[in-house]
Amino acid sequence: MVTEPSTRMHAWRVGRPGPMASRPLDWSRVVVPRPGDGELLVRVLVCGVCRTDLHVAEGDLPVHRPGVTPGHEVVGEVVATGGDAAGFAVGDRVGIAWLRETCGSCRYCLRDRENLCPRSRYTGWDEDGGYAEFAVVPAAYALPLPTGYTDDELAPLLCAGLIGYHALERAAVPEGGRLGVYGFGGSAHLTAQVAIARGVTVHVMTRSAEARELALGLGAATAVGAAEPPPEPLDSAILFAPVGELVPPALEALDRGGTLAIAGIHLSDVPPLNYQRHLFQERQIRSVTANTRAEAREFLRFAGEHHLAVSTRPYSLDQADRALADLAADRVNGAAVLRVTSR
Repeated sequence: MVTEPSTRMHAWRVGRPGPMASRPLDWSRVVVPRPGDGELLVRVLVCGVCRTDLHVAEGDLPVHRPGVTPGHEVVGEVVATGGDAAGFAVGDRVGIAWLRETCGSCRYCLRDRENLCPRSRYTGWDEDGGYAEFAVVPAAYALPLPTGYTDDELAPLLCAGLIGYHALERAAVPEGGRLGVYGFGGSAHLTAQVAIARGVTVHVMTRSAEARELALGLGAATAVGAAEPPPEPLDSAILFAPVGELVPPALEALDRGGTLAIAGIHLSDVPPLNYQRHLFQERQIRSVTANTRAEAREFLRFAGEHHLAVSTRPYSLDQADRALADLAADRVNGAAVLRVTSR
């Protein structure tokens, strides 16, 4: 039996964006939101902790709405629906992801590239997200969840998995190709498994010895330091670490015609490139901007058919600031998740 929520809930809000040491988040008691037309009210069970949340909290991504509640890897249960909210019913389990709204009429939306919509809006940036006991989502942007995973395991799939899947597509790895993965956190450890399942040879470059051990355990062919060269030329590479200094070595590691995809929404400055060493012979750089809903459903179907090993570190909701501080200090191996509500 689904119970109606009380009128108030606990939630984190970005009060004063800045370094985590300055305590930019406020632990608040706020009114439970009401679903409008076409929306779902979701009881949050688990919310993943994404590096994008860290960028919003620390001000690398200026908040679009003061006091916004972060979090866009939400696993939850529908407890109420607004008018015309089709596709889900009270009691259904749903996922809430980063992409929250697009216009549906611009040239990008009409070309099935809604992730490039100039009027797009995002969960935990434009509207409140999942660092709370309840969240609202447009039903058209809620996602069905695959079976065979715990709630903790599902949460990272909803951004770390989705953006990694899109980055893998942008990297254009040829069949049976060689992929370099730079950084090995929540997104990379899922993306590497998708690539390996497709028959790709994966080489990991990351500074964490613990992450290198995880990479090898998941099937990576090799795992070395972040700026070290891989043992063979790469057909493609994905940069997950938000470190611009890794762009030149990643490009230099590419074979002729290779592609580097940069998976993050934020990247520190890139050093000057040398055309002959880094770009000649038709090497190329591609950025990655969110994902479409169609691509999200495609990835979640893949995850349902090919069980992915999801490495998580749990925190309680009231420890969200600690989770983000641990992420900022590279103390999280795999993906951090906030356990919000027990079912």
